[in-house]
Amino acid sequence: MEERTRSCLLQNRSALEQDIKTSYIMDHLISEEVLSLEDEQKVKNQATQKERAALLLNIILEKDNYAVISFYNALLNEGYKELAALLQDGLPIISTSTTKSSIDGSTAYVQTILCEGGVPQRPVVFVDRPEIVQSIRNVLYKLEKDPGWITIYGMAGCGKSVLAAEALRNHRVITECFPGGVHWVAVGKQDRAGILVKLQNLCSRLNQGSQSYPSPPLNIEEAKDRLRFLMSRKYPRSLLVLDDVWDSWVLKCFDVQCRVLITSRDKSITEAVTGNNFLVSVQSGLSNNKGLEILSRFVNSKVSSLPEEAHSIVEECKGSPLVVSLIGALLREFPRRWTYYLKQLQSKQFKRIRKSSSYDYEALDEAMAASIEMLKEDYKEYYKDLSILAKDVKVPTEVLCILWALDTEEVEDILQIFVNKSLLFCDRNGKSFQYYLHDLQLDFLTEQNRNRLPDLHAKMVRQYQKTYKRRFPSPSDEDCMYWYSFLANHMAQANMNKELYSLLFSMDWIKAKTELMGPAQLINDFVEYRHILDEENSTVRENFQEFLSLKGHLLVQKPFPDIVQLGLCQPDSSEVYRQANLQAVEWAKKGAVYLEWMNKKTLQNLSRLVVRPHSDAVFHACFSYDGLKIASCGADKTLQIFKSETGEKLLEVLAHDDEVLCCAFSPDDKFIATCSSDTKVKIWNVLTGQLFQTYHEHNEQVNYCRFTHSRHRILLATCSNDTYLKTWDLKGKGCRNTLFGHRDYVNHCSFSPDDQYLASCSNDGTVKLWGTFSANEWKCFDVNKQFQKPDDDSDEEDEVLLKCCMWSSDGSQIMAAAKNIIFVFDVMTGDLITELMTSSYSTIQSCDVSLTSPLLAVAMSHNSVELWNLESRKRVADCSGHLSWVHCVQFSLDGSTLLSSSDDQTVILWDTNKVHSSSAVSLVRDMDAVFQEDNVTVLVSDNKKCLQLINGKTGDVMCQSEVQDSRIRCCCLNRQINLAAFGCGDGILKVGMKSAKFILQNIGWKRQQFQHILLIAVGLENGTVKVLELPSGKILKTLIGHTECVQRCQFTPDGMLLISSSDDSTLRVWNWRTEECKVLEGHTEQVKNFKLLGEPQLLSWSFDGTAKVWNYISGELLKNYDCHKGAAVLSCDASPNGNKIASVSADKSAKIWSLNSTMPLHVLTGHSACVRSCRFTWDNEYLATGDDNGEIRIWKVQDGSLLHICSEESENKDSKHGGWVTDLHFSPDSKRLVSTGGYIKWWDMDTGKSLQTFYTNGTNLKSIHVSSDFKTYVTIDNIGILYILNMIN
Repeated sequence: MEERTRSCLLQNRSALEQDIKTSYIMDHLISEEVLSLEDEQKVKNQATQKERAALLLNIILEKDNYAVISFYNALLNEGYKELAALLQDGLPIISTSTTKSSIDGSTAYVQTILCEGGVPQRPVVFVDRPEIVQSIRNVLYKLEKDPGWITIYGMAGCGKSVLAAEALRNHRVITECFPGGVHWVAVGKQDRAGILVKLQNLCSRLNQGSQSYPSPPLNIEEAKDRLRFLMSRKYPRSLLVLDDVWDSWVLKCFDVQCRVLITSRDKSITEAVTGNNFLVSVQSGLSNNKGLEILSRFVNSKVSSLPEEAHSIVEECKGSPLVVSLIGALLREFPRRWTYYLKQLQSKQFKRIRKSSSYDYEALDEAMAASIEMLKEDYKEYYKDLSILAKDVKVPTEVLCILWALDTEEVEDILQIFVNKSLLFCDRNGKSFQYYLHDLQLDFLTEQNRNRLPDLHAKMVRQYQKTYKRRFPSPSDEDCMYWYSFLANHMAQANMNKELYSLLFSMDWIKAKTELMGPAQLINDFVEYRHILDEENSTVRENFQEFLSLKGHLLVQKPFPDIVQLGLCQPDSSEVYRQANLQAVEWAKKGAVYLEWMNKKTLQNLSRLVVRPHSDAVFHACFSYDGLKIASCGADKTLQIFKSETGEKLLEVLAHDDEVLCCAFSPDDKFIATCSSDTKVKIWNVLTGQLFQTYHEHNEQVNYCRFTHSRHRILLATCSNDTYLKTWDLKGKGCRNTLFGHRDYVNHCSFSPDDQYLASCSNDGTVKLWGTFSANEWKCFDVNKQFQKPDDDSDEEDEVLLKCCMWSSDGSQIMAAAKNIIFVFDVMTGDLITELMTSSYSTIQSCDVSLTSPLLAVAMSHNSVELWNLESRKRVADCSGHLSWVHCVQFSLDGSTLLSSSDDQTVILWDTNKVHSSSAVSLVRDMDAVFQEDNVTVLVSDNKKCLQLINGKTGDVMCQSEVQDSRIRCCCLNRQINLAAFGCGDGILKVGMKSAKFILQNIGWKRQQFQHILLIAVGLENGTVKVLELPSGKILKTLIGHTECVQRCQFTPDGMLLISSSDDSTLRVWNWRTEECKVLEGHTEQVKNFKLLGEPQLLSWSFDGTAKVWNYISGELLKNYDCHKGAAVLSCDASPNGNKIASVSADKSAKIWSLNSTMPLHVLTGHSACVRSCRFTWDNEYLATGDDNGEIRIWKVQDGSLLHICSEESENKDSKHGGWVTDLHFSPDSKRLVSTGGYIKWWDMDTGKSLQTFYTNGTNLKSIHVSSDFKTYVTIDNIGILYILNMIN
């Protein structure tokens, strides 16, 4: 501390000790980190006020210069101005600029930095408020070394923004603290879509002159990541200013660990973020002296020379700098009208806009009217046009050029007049200007021109239409963001309903807006203007809204999907499909690739909305009690809340230090509870996201939390791996009751419908019922007994892990899930009522019971949700759409909607009113397809162990086999559709035959459509291969020989022989009529697959690392290729001319071999993951290989050199193809390539560029069948959806 400062304190110590009250003073000192909490407690422990003041002064005397300045500011803020004046002369000098006025602290360099950063210019008349400016600078210096938050808070109109800008006009502040520059963002009251626009504009400004990010970010998460990169890499140690922040969630969108200055009315706005936090208070209004000083500067006079009316005018303005400036601007032009303007302020009675507003409307309305009256008539009209601008939106000059049909220079001259008269504000954005009205001014204009608003909006729309006649604005247009954000609103406000229909019902508009801004705003448009759009055609509105709701999660990814192709996947009756089809046909004429999904009408789509709120697995999601909101939580440690109708995000909270396992709304929807692997339970305010309560009494991870149903007495229950349940009263600080009795992890708990009992289930295999308020155990159901076999005398017990338990809607039954079984018990008697057996290939993760219907929803580990009817005890639907494990299901209170959450980062809403029994049957990826002229026939197995024969033109099932005794692993048709076979896992093969006449009679086809007898073959998991006929399903032959699962079967071209391969490491060649068999033995591990070469040769490959060529007639081994030295051979192909073969392997390499030699011709390296697929071109010139990273490489066969790498940049860092590249096929002219992975892609062989992507509903495509003309494609995804695609010509 400087000596003179210390001396000043000591000289005035007596006066300070006598008068100050320490409590409020210490609040300021603690907020600025001058005092610690320990210091505060020491002071409070003193007996008298004087002793507390004396100790506080002693502590300050031991600290530095900054402590004295902070103490001085605290005295001013708490009304001790006389005492502060005693210290003023002794204040330490902490800045070289403090000897000058703050105005003089600005240099040309600073002015340039601030101008480039969009910092507002000084008002025409500026009155310095040095104390507040200096206090702001003092905290700015604290951000010199470390990031943090500074909040300047105070009432509206008090000059926070002007003061913040002024504090930055200082050379030392900029050069020492923020050499990276200053970036000003006017925030205002915004929804998430508006904040996204702000982020997009900021990122665009920061990225000027760079090609790092050619397109704007499409969602807040992406924008935040980009901002973090730009601030840390391009603008380190720069300051981000967020002006006029209303909501705390906004700060999280800008929380990128940088230096941030905030202006806000809310002192607690930064409590939602972490890091260093400093507060600066701005007094709510100007003092009379400051108000008079402003007026004196406007009229260029001394304060002492102002007339008496000046004092009354300042009083009428009630200390608002804005209103004082408006009147002052008028007086500057007419300095003799003091009495006139005072009378206007006193006598004019304008209608109040919002009585509850914190704005001083009485003064503002009158000042606004007086200001506008002084404009020329033509300028008044221009100003009235601004009535239609949106609040807190900065409008580019170009928008107003279009509105007024004037050149840029003319518009800027007009607007400058408004700026000079304090009727408008101007910010510079790079080389252009942006203009905006204060919301007080806008409110006034809107009220004054209420009857003209529709006409003014219509004028804006007509002028837009004249400018953009046959196109939509492009990202290069300065005004594009404005039109995409507000054009629909202008049309709606102008009652231009037809124009609004044409805009929102246009695929071109959908594409342009979603590509620039994502789908969220569009979905909101359809919801907000529903009442208008439904007057024209409610069905069309539903078509577009459903399209965006179900495909929106795809429209936020990169590369941006072809929206026309997505539209082609909509039902044929949809307007989206109609427009997409017209465009697809037109573009296909020019060589573009588009696919028609021929069998899409057979798909039962139960989903209503797909949302991707998280960046990792979503462990839980739940409805609010009013049904309007959904909360979700997961592995990314966040809690998300979004609208249930549109998916628009309302709140995001970084909730815990570890994975968040569960969340639950309170019955009054005011709070939401979360529990986590970090062993904590937290309660949050639903609207603000503020933390209300933290409970930390569990010792291990907390698995589940649930509130009681009633609002009258709200309790929360939690269960944990520490074997305990606990109940909590939100009014208390600690646990209300601890329920102990389980001997292992407690996984789930649920209150009875009347809240009298609490059910819990555990890894100890029991379900316990507890008295909610007594906390006593009432009943126990031992599920372990249900798994004990009567004749099992062993002491070992199967581990029974109960995942969940739930009550029936009437509370008479309790259900518990273990493995793949749901046990239903009678609550009163304890008797087991029934068992519901779900899929044997999956385990139950979660269950929920509808309160309005007998439906039970079951979340499964195999990516689906099963719906069961509890009355009939049958599965009624299989909701397929997730791409990974489903963790949670929950019905809405009215039972109309079901939500599910998954490892695939999505939450899906399902419409339970669309449930059909057929949706309970799904296909598996074992199939065969035969193409004949314009027809395609598909043979496929389903999850019921049946075979289906499907008409590829219509998607209709022509016939179906009976249920097989083992899971079907492969099936085949012969190429003329007169033979078919299937194989099982027990090594048996079966065959059958039926007349075409019988088939036609059963399926009702015209006779000329069938010319052959229909036979099929299937291989089963038990090793059996069967040949049978359809539609009767009669088994003609059962071929037994394989000892393990049959992986592949295929007829020879003449249909006389059937070849099968198995996990038993052998291939078998069957004369299926006589059951004679040749065994091809030589592989030492399971045979991966085989391929027929020219008769009678066969190529097989195996996990043993070898490929072999056989004479399948004689059984002789012709060639043995030790391809990859023990690494599994994952695929092989033979060149069409029969001279060469290719092999690819888990060793990340591919090899080309000659059929005449066992030495490789070329070893192809470069892949960074397992190479899983390969294919020669039909001209024998090139080889394509695909790996598990989604990369496809094209090689020249002649010399093994690399021609192309086919890949696209993707948000999915794990794979560029959505998964492994599993299959490849070339067009007959070798110009195009189709590949399968997580989806289907078509490639141009000349450029290596993608031609089209078809996004399947599921993922993990196993293979694709392609017609010889390369126009028809057949595949099945992992959720059992069949795709028969036809290229549009």
